[in-house]
Amino acid sequence: MRQALDDTERRIAAALLASPRASWRDVARCLGLSERTVVRRAAPLYADGTLRATIVRNPARFPHLIPIALRVRCRPNKIRQVAHALARRTDTVWVDILGGGDEISSVFFLDGPEARNTLLLRDLPATDAVGSWTAHTLLRVFPTAFRWTAGLLSPEELAELDPAPTPPTAPPAPLGIDTALITALTEDGRATYTDLARRADTTALTARRRLDALVRGHVLRLATEVDLALLGAHAEALLWIAVRPGALRETAQTLSFHPQVRFCAATTGPANLVVALAATDLDALYTFLTDAVGPLEGITAIDTTPLLATVKRTGLIRHSS
Repeated sequence: MRQALDDTERRIAAALLASPRASWRDVARCLGLSERTVVRRAAPLYADGTLRATIVRNPARFPHLIPIALRVRCRPNKIRQVAHALARRTDTVWVDILGGGDEISSVFFLDGPEARNTLLLRDLPATDAVGSWTAHTLLRVFPTAFRWTAGLLSPEELAELDPAPTPPTAPPAPLGIDTALITALTEDGRATYTDLARRADTTALTARRRLDALVRGHVLRLATEVDLALLGAHAEALLWIAVRPGALRETAQTLSFHPQVRFCAATTGPANLVVALAATDLDALYTFLTDAVGPLEGITAIDTTPLLATVKRTGLIRHSS
């Protein structure tokens, strides 16, 4: 994994964040580069793990899944041990170490009520290093935040990547090949259609059409994982926001469109909106709180928790943490 990227590599990475399966030709056209330059710069970033492509399931399209965000308080001398234990679970999507080094935030996609109860009533209470926790069920995720590019792409360049986006469709009925496609794409979100066809025992054309239907139906979200500091975002934070119920939708939609917001979801719990923010520095974080959050009249309280370390994100463990 790289410790630094040059300007060209950062812009290529930003394009792949916005469009994880974009062809090299499309990325080149968007950035005004040659296709050869894009291949020469991007391929090594995937090879050494600086960029990793994957997918994330939309729990709203999988009725058995229960999406939960947990805030777990731990003994500081055991926090990395607990964080890595959570990251090794197959049902965790994000695992971050927060605040003063005694708290972990983790997003789970739990396989039904029994898995939820086992986690909350057995596993966490049995862990000596865990002191307390707060569980927030994710009620609705606002997808507009997923086109975060660290401000490295202009609106025109974003439009060049996807000049005529296909409107969302109703989720397609499940097919037998879906499990194999999801497994393959989780491992490599840029797998070729030939590889996907081989894994799902189908044709490349069928694999392509099926993936397109799953993405347009919001069953799956394509994702590119990268250390955000490499793109100039050195101040990440989670905002746990209490909003008056009548203002929740408008507040969430407003914040989800902000260019520094990477994730936004309505939740249960003492805070009913959670926002993941990636800002250039602490001054930019302050400006976001005063200029973007401050004018929103529906907000009654906010808890800002900086991220100290990321152990797992989009289902992929950060091996350097």
